[in-house]
Amino acid sequence: MDSASGAGASDPNSGGEGPSATRSAAAAEGSSPAPPSRYESQKRRDWNTFLQYLKNHKPPLTLARCSGAHVIEFLKYLDQFGKTKVHITGCPYFGHPNPPAPCACPLKQAWGSLDALIGRLRAAYEENGGRPESNPFGARAVRIYLREVREGQAKARGIPYEKKKRKRPNATAATVVENVSVAPVSQVADAGGGGGGEGSASTSSAAQTATTTTATTTTV
Repeated sequence: MDSASGAGASDPNSGGEGPSATRSAAAAEGSSPAPPSRYESQKRRDWNTFLQYLKNHKPPLTLARCSGAHVIEFLKYLDQFGKTKVHITGCPYFGHPNPPAPCACPLKQAWGSLDALIGRLRAAYEENGGRPESNPFGARAVRIYLREVREGQAKARGIPYEKKKRKRPNATAATVVENVSVAPVSQVADAGGGGGGEGSASTSSAAQTATTTTATTTTV
């Protein structure tokens, strides 16, 4: 009897621990950090690659001594792993976007890849304790080098790189709205200054007209 009752008492306890354990496991899964994004993973790999390059440099370099010139050396070092055909000046396909036959011109890193790489390394440098004012990836020499690579590859491959211009239609609309809404109200207010109620009524109607005109102008 006692053993049976004891067994019966233990079952509810074990049953009560099951849902709580499940909830704890679910909470632990929910609180686990999200996996890094593709950008963050690539940035970490690029940063480790650059640190390894500094370690293998002859003589070895420390991050504190790294300058824009060393960053340019690193970019040139990466050209040996490039997959973009860049025609030399004497090549018959120089400036040809779609060469009809293969040639012996070297493969290099595309300008877009180098530009994106520098952006990631510049962010990684500051995330790892570097100061923005001493960031070698933001050096003027690096920017000049990237511009030269962009222009050189554009000529060699016959593919111009054009920057997209941002359009600002809101600024023009705001200027038109200001010109329309201010002038009529001030004119009617000055004209109605001599009368009492009539001036107030005219000002009110003019304000309504300006508001309607403003809404119409903004919609157009």
